[in-house]
Amino acid sequence: MIPDASLIESALTGLAAVAMLAIIVWSISVAKHDVGIVDVVWPIFICLPAVVVVLLEPPGPRAVAVLALALAWAARLSGHIALRSLGEPEDRRYQAIRRRNEPGFVIKSLYLVFLLQAALGWIVATPLMTAVAGHAPWSFIDTVGIALMAFGIAFEAIADWQLRAFKRDPSSEGQVMDKGLWRYSRHPNYFGEFCIWWGAWLLATATGAWWTIVSPLLMSVLLLRVSGVALLEEDIGKRRPGYDDYVRRTNAFFPGRPGP
Repeated sequence: MIPDASLIESALTGLAAVAMLAIIVWSISVAKHDVGIVDVVWPIFICLPAVVVVLLEPPGPRAVAVLALALAWAARLSGHIALRSLGEPEDRRYQAIRRRNEPGFVIKSLYLVFLLQAALGWIVATPLMTAVAGHAPWSFIDTVGIALMAFGIAFEAIADWQLRAFKRDPSSEGQVMDKGLWRYSRHPNYFGEFCIWWGAWLLATATGAWWTIVSPLLMSVLLLRVSGVALLEEDIGKRRPGYDDYVRRTNAFFPGRPGP
C-alpha cells in the first residue's frame, strides 16, 4: 500500500496534533519543573495519529480491532506510568539531560524532549495509520498480527503488575526481582512492547504497507539500545547487590530458560 495524497494529508494532520499536544504538555512541565511527564503522554503520541486518520479517512476492515488494541495499550501504559511517578522526583534520566543542557533547559526541553518524542511517536504510529486506513480484505496475516499485539499487551501488563507488587512489598527492599515473568527475562515488559509493534507491522503489511517496518525497527532500537535495556542496566549492578548474578542466569530481553 503506497499512501495516497488523502492519507498523507491525514497523517500530517496527525503529526500536527501530536506536536500541539507536545507543546501543551511541555508548558505543564515548565510549571511543574519536571519533564518526566512526557513519559505519561508517550503512548498518546503514538495513538493520536491513528485516531486522527480514522476520523479523516474511511476506515478499513481492520480499523476497529487495531484501534481498540492500540487505545487499550495506551490507556494502560499511560496510567501505569502516571501511578509509578506519582509523588516521585523528576526521573534521573531527565535530571541528567537537564544538567547537560543548562542554562536554558526550559526552552531546550521543548525540542530536545517533547517535540522529539512527538516525532518519534508519529513514526512508530505509521503501521497503525496505514492499517486502519487500508481496505485490503482481512487475511491470515491480520490474525497473526492481532494475536501478536494482544499477546504483547498482556505480557507487558503482567510484567508491570508483577514488578509493581514486588516493589510495594517491604520484604523486597534491596532485592532483585526474579519471579514470575522476570525469571525468564530481565526486561519482560520491554519484550511485550517489542511484540506489540512487530504485530502492528504485520497488520500494516496485510494492507501492502511493508515500508512501515521503520516503526518496529525504531522501537526495537529504543528498547534495546537507547532508553530501554542499555540505559537501565548502565549502573543497576552498583545499585542492586545480586544483580550481576541475575544477569548471569537470566536472558536480557527474549524470554528463555533461566540458568542455574
